[in-house]
Amino acid sequence: MLPDMGPLRQLRKLTNYALLSMCIAFLLVFLVYPIFLTVRGGFYADVARREGFTLEHILLVFQDPRLLTGLLNSLKLAAMTTITAIAIALPLAIIGARYKFPGKGFFSAIVLVPLILPPFVGAIGMRALLGREGALNAFLGTEFDILGNAKVAGVVLVQAFSLYPIIYLNATAALANLDPALDEAAENLGAGPWKRLTSITLPLVRPGVFAGATIVFIWAFTELGTPLMFDYREVTSVQVFNGLKEVENSARPYALTVVMLATAITAYLIGKVLFGGKGYAMYSKAARAASETPLTGGKALLAMGAFGLVSFLALLPHIGVILTALTPAGQWYKTVLPSAFTGDNFKEALTATDSFTAITNSLMLAGAAMTVDIVFGILVAYLLVRTTVKGRAFLDALCMLPLAVPGLVMAFGYVAMSLRWPFGDSGPLGNFASVMAAEPSPVPFLIAAYAVRRLPYIVRSTVAGLEQTSGELEEAAVNLGASRVTAVRRVILPLIVANLIAGGLLVFSFSMLEVSDSLILAQRAEDYPVTKAIMAFSERLGDGPFIASALGVWGMALLTVTIFAASILLGKKLGSIFRV
Repeated sequence: MLPDMGPLRQLRKLTNYALLSMCIAFLLVFLVYPIFLTVRGGFYADVARREGFTLEHILLVFQDPRLLTGLLNSLKLAAMTTITAIAIALPLAIIGARYKFPGKGFFSAIVLVPLILPPFVGAIGMRALLGREGALNAFLGTEFDILGNAKVAGVVLVQAFSLYPIIYLNATAALANLDPALDEAAENLGAGPWKRLTSITLPLVRPGVFAGATIVFIWAFTELGTPLMFDYREVTSVQVFNGLKEVENSARPYALTVVMLATAITAYLIGKVLFGGKGYAMYSKAARAASETPLTGGKALLAMGAFGLVSFLALLPHIGVILTALTPAGQWYKTVLPSAFTGDNFKEALTATDSFTAITNSLMLAGAAMTVDIVFGILVAYLLVRTTVKGRAFLDALCMLPLAVPGLVMAFGYVAMSLRWPFGDSGPLGNFASVMAAEPSPVPFLIAAYAVRRLPYIVRSTVAGLEQTSGELEEAAVNLGASRVTAVRRVILPLIVANLIAGGLLVFSFSMLEVSDSLILAQRAEDYPVTKAIMAFSERLGDGPFIASALGVWGMALLTVTIFAASILLGKKLGSIFRV
């Protein structure tokens, strides 16, 4: 006689709902609550006392010509960056999906290289190459101040060539899922290549391209480091950063951040309605490899040239950073190449007190964030894929929210949390609140910020692994007497370990070089992560920019290893991680 499974099912159901509640509670505290504090701060009538309600602060943002100009400039930068990134990435993705040519594997990998360097670090290299005393003017024999007179173009190009791989990955994944029979049927009906491209391919991949373009737009709209490096301060992100010093007594930085958040969400919704749409279901599995057209001769050279030219232009900032890191202070002035080379900057970047502390801080913070995300990602993915509990869709939406919310807004929310811990001055955490108010430590907030900001990567990666793993294996282990936890630990986790490693590597590497949270939350030298240290060194006279570049190169090396490892483990599914 079979045992009564009713109580076991009921216990399992209660456990699942308990896990769901725990996950949602975590996200409400460390994701929704910081956003709420930021939004609420913009509407306080009295910010110092945190009392009252008024719309005056929001209205003043639009009445202040300087702030309004900054908002319009940010929108312009974001739109120009996104359009430029699409113009770079989409043709490459189409060529890579449709044609086979010599060196295709190499070129497909090298176009991802820009992901290994934050745009603001690349700006250091661009100053060395394009500045008044830079390599280009030395080569041409001119004295054009390209960066001084064309700051907008400089910011746009640096950001576009750094972020286009996100669109490329999404477009490549979308093209890989298309059924080649659709294109063949249109060709048999007399449609030419351009007609098939505009009438079939582009409409079908539009949702995928939009998914990547949304990330690029929000990223560029709220990017802080690149405008700072180019000394382009008439943008909202820099104005919010400069308002940090008055955050305790003024509602203006809060109001400006609220406007930034509302603008980003509005732009996303407009784009979603006009350009997003739903994906189209394919009747058969795509077989792109079999449908690729081999290219030879001149056509193959053109395809290789397209990938090579984009890769070269995208690598220019990296080349500039590497050369600067190899240059002794004062030895690259009005010459095409440095007049001398040294490895001391790399040694200094690893051994100097400030830089070594920053590296150890980032390793600790990124490692802690990765650990939190792996554990949390497993729980969330299990609830989404293996259970039918109500509320899964809400949990999934919360996990993806960090991709749509500007990082600057999240960072500002954590600043507000450090000033006003949610439990007040009484209760079990009252002493902690008092300590935070007196001498706020950014460490717990940085770990939480890194973990929440990069949570979508691990969730998407783990969900993909679970969806490919049959639930029957887990049920078989349970039927043989294993507990649910043992079944997951001994059967399921070993099968998705590649996905966990890939997602964890992305979380770790992008946390190591997180910009907005690091620049805003870490205000004391002993708390600086790597990105804040790079910014501090770049502003120091003498050898500062050279040590900053060396730190950037160490960061590039780390991200190179992790991005390529994640790409090998996830393949074309890497693009799905960067989708809203």
